[in-house]
Amino acid sequence: MRFDGQGVVITGGGSGIGRETAIEFAKEGAVVAVTDIDARAVERAVEDITKAGGRAHGFTLDTTDPKAVQETFDTVERRLGRLDVLVNSAGIREIKPVIELSHAEWSRVIEVNITGVFLCSQAFVQRVLKAGRQGAIVNLASTLGVTAAPNRPAYTASKHAVVGLTKEMGLELGTQGIRVNAVGPGVTRTALTERYFQDPDMAETVKSVHAMNRWGEAREIARAILFLASDDASFITGTTLVVDGGWTAGKKM
Repeated sequence: MRFDGQGVVITGGGSGIGRETAIEFAKEGAVVAVTDIDARAVERAVEDITKAGGRAHGFTLDTTDPKAVQETFDTVERRLGRLDVLVNSAGIREIKPVIELSHAEWSRVIEVNITGVFLCSQAFVQRVLKAGRQGAIVNLASTLGVTAAPNRPAYTASKHAVVGLTKEMGLELGTQGIRVNAVGPGVTRTALTERYFQDPDMAETVKSVHAMNRWGEAREIARAILFLASDDASFITGTTLVVDGGWTAGKKM
């Protein structure tokens, strides 16, 4: 097992891609810290992992709160015994055009999607370096970190920022033994996107914009995250792996 005994922290681990990622890490021997702002979702994820024979601990965390982040990472480090991998999966989005988006909505998306990534990455790196260890960070970007789509100005801006921060951290931390990468999922079926699939016409449109003529599943993104966090990706840092079924490969005519 690639992560036997390693300590893995996952933000936004209570649902969607974060949850599937937590499950996959546990299957490969990791001790997983599932963090999420939704306490009940944390409980359910931890319960499912432990019932399946994995090891997991749950923590309620608002990733935009600097004090809470520092305190939670202290507790996580004590509980897990070591920190090896951080997956920054917590994220939100808006669906509203530029001219209608309020400052409050803009600020909340930016705070969660990029400030939270910065705060958690900083806390993780501080503790890994203090312990004299090496580590890996995988951030959740998006296809909208490399392109754009209508009615998502804050989300698109935040995910472009995640791509940029991934490069910056990869560059700064490379000589210190910490690799930093990101995945950029295409449309993936999760609770956040479920509304797309309730309308048959919308579901068909979602399929059609992907070269593979289907949407992604959360486990497929999780497997890409595990690859980037593993020794299989030992010479990869500062990059964003787009996992989108060919959505960004080009437009169908």
